[in-house]
Amino acid sequence: MGDQLLRSEGLEYLPAFLTSLAIGLLIGIERERNPAARAGLRTFALVALFGTLAGMITKETDSPWILLGGLLVVGLMTIAAYLREREAMADPGTTTVIAIVLCYALGAIVWYGYATLAVMLGITTTILLYFKTELHGWTQNLTRRDLVSVLQFAVLTFIVLPILPDRNYGPFDALNPHQVWIMVVLISGVSLAGYVALRVVGQRYGAPLLGVLGGLVSSTATTLMYARHGRGNPSLVALSAVVILLANLVLLARLAFLTGVVAPQILPSLLPLLAAGLIPGLVFTALIWRRFGSGAEAPIPEITNPTEIRLSLGFGALYAAILFLSAWLSDLIGSRGLYAVALVSGLTDVDAIALSSLRLYDLGKLEAGQAVTAIGLAVIANISFKLGLVVAIGGGALARRCAPGMVACAAGLGIGLAVL
Repeated sequence: MGDQLLRSEGLEYLPAFLTSLAIGLLIGIERERNPAARAGLRTFALVALFGTLAGMITKETDSPWILLGGLLVVGLMTIAAYLREREAMADPGTTTVIAIVLCYALGAIVWYGYATLAVMLGITTTILLYFKTELHGWTQNLTRRDLVSVLQFAVLTFIVLPILPDRNYGPFDALNPHQVWIMVVLISGVSLAGYVALRVVGQRYGAPLLGVLGGLVSSTATTLMYARHGRGNPSLVALSAVVILLANLVLLARLAFLTGVVAPQILPSLLPLLAAGLIPGLVFTALIWRRFGSGAEAPIPEITNPTEIRLSLGFGALYAAILFLSAWLSDLIGSRGLYAVALVSGLTDVDAIALSSLRLYDLGKLEAGQAVTAIGLAVIANISFKLGLVVAIGGGALARRCAPGMVACAAGLGIGLAVL
């Protein structure tokens, strides 16, 4: 009886209107604090309710023109409000016009059963409106090269990837063009995030953050650059050592992230091994920073744009070659062939052998222990190679700072392989 009464009075629709009201109030609170805005708390709340009401009437009358007409009325009234006092405003009000039209649309989709999505979009809208100054400052720090990087990544992801065939080719069915390019996009995306962060952050947060971000983009390039700086400027030796050590430790965290994305089922087997190298490396890095830390300004790593088509194609070709070689040698001589490939390819690039091992595991051609061992051997080979770079390029003083941390990390990985 009670339910019938509610239905007869339309009160069962009340939650939809309350949700719209909350969305309108949320956006309106942010606009209320903007003196240039001609729409505030009450206006946004009413517009959201109007959107839901228009959706309700549209459904009841089966006439989409009511919903579209309401949208037109809201837009024209908001524009008219700005035109009346145009001369008194420095801001043309474009953002508020779009926000109020969006608020109407959010109220409408609440009626059509997308309340959760509407709330999420309402919160996102409020965040974008509130952080106007921060977003403006962030975009001002981006250079033309940074924007080109983003566009190139968009090409890799949304133009190249969709047109590649998602089929297995070649011996062992190991080569899948779509899967190969997904790995290219994944590596490019992680590297691009670090690259853009480096350009935006600059030198404001010192050596630790530069080491972390440099490791996200390319630990090898970061090691090479700071080895040169450490040799050419004695005052930068300690700082360069910290950046190099952190960049190489971030490699382990990067591998954990990639594994979680590509093959999360193998992550419980890989994490203990990575921790065995990460923990002693962090201890030695902290000791060096505490004992030898310098107030000198850290130079920004000069790292190549990681989304350049040439680099992406090179990584894709390397990944495909290692994937095929690993599958072939594993089939020919067992795990020893895979481990040999890991040691050799890991000298210059860990991502390719790590991702190829994970791919072969997904295909059922490797066991979890074999894939984890191959990744561990590749990391040890990579750290050894970069320690050689430090010795050859950075000189004795820098090598003495870096060697304990890098050797401790490699030794921890070796012990982890032996135990696990």
